[in-house]
Amino acid sequence: MTFAPDITERLARARADLRMGVPIVLSKRGESTGALVLAVETLSQDRLAAARDMAAGPVIAITGRRAETLKARVYDGDLARVRLSEGATLAWVQAIADPADDLRTPLKGPLNTVRDGDPAAARAAIALTKGARLLPAALCVDIPDAAGFARQNDLTLLPAQEVSVLQVSPLSPIISARLPMVVSEAGRLHVFRPEDGAEEHYAVEIGKPDRSQPVLARLHSACFTGDVLGSLKCDCGPQLRGALAAMGQEGQGVLLYLNQEGRGIGLANKMRAYALQDQGFDTVEANHRLGFEDDERDFRIGAEILKRMGFCAVRLMTNNPAKIARMRGEGVDVTERVALQVGKTDQNAAYLATKAAKSGHLL
Repeated sequence: MTFAPDITERLARARADLRMGVPIVLSKRGESTGALVLAVETLSQDRLAAARDMAAGPVIAITGRRAETLKARVYDGDLARVRLSEGATLAWVQAIADPADDLRTPLKGPLNTVRDGDPAAARAAIALTKGARLLPAALCVDIPDAAGFARQNDLTLLPAQEVSVLQVSPLSPIISARLPMVVSEAGRLHVFRPEDGAEEHYAVEIGKPDRSQPVLARLHSACFTGDVLGSLKCDCGPQLRGALAAMGQEGQGVLLYLNQEGRGIGLANKMRAYALQDQGFDTVEANHRLGFEDDERDFRIGAEILKRMGFCAVRLMTNNPAKIARMRGEGVDVTERVALQVGKTDQNAAYLATKAAKSGHLL
């Protein structure tokens, strides 16, 4: 028996460290070498200076999407490693990651990107910053003795190959309790917690659905601005209330409330995307300029919750074909797509048009 953290716990620790501005160390497969990693968003002047003083020159790992915006050459497929220019300031480094001032000060280059070497550590670093809900950019410095450096500086050490953006932590049911609601007094709320310490997810069960029959279900991603504040920029709030009302009227159903705000990029990055939309970019373009994909959510979480609750078939309330494909791919039969077209306003018309044209939503 050991009290040392396992890989899942160390991944959670690494994400927390990066959010606080604390570096981590990634080791390379089969080698003693590795990389010191710092999240660009939380990088401090002192740690930037210390990284510059190290023998190997630092590089800034950014996604291919962000590199495209910056006109930086991409040699590693999905990412680019930008060499830190001589005399680069903290403001310059953070401007590489943050597109807020791209239009005002567009010329940050020419940017010199690395062509040789193994990009595995850079790829893992980007995955960790995404998982920490930070801007997807990291300062990386090669080190000859990863384990020794981590031990000497009391830093979290992770094998780079264990870090994967596709990794999904198993969920555990924590508690369920009766929850009378406006749409139905026969409501019950189930709370599920992932083992890696990430955000909890919820299932709202209406009535007592027969587990042997397809249940009316919706996978709803958390939207603080729409669900709570009544934002007119999206249709999320009306979709949430419309789905619950339909389930209440039918007398049964399951709504999964998944904490994947902003299509999986987190509320802070979602607000960054909103600021870019005010500059004239649509939702997809804004995500790309930030360095994210169109949609960073993982609907496997919803499939796992449904199966943990005993459901194997659903009538899915959605306009998104990707949700249907993912449910079926994870062994949950979608017997019917139930359209949910509500909440269109003058303020979100362009947003909905982008959903249809670029994300394939059936609107």
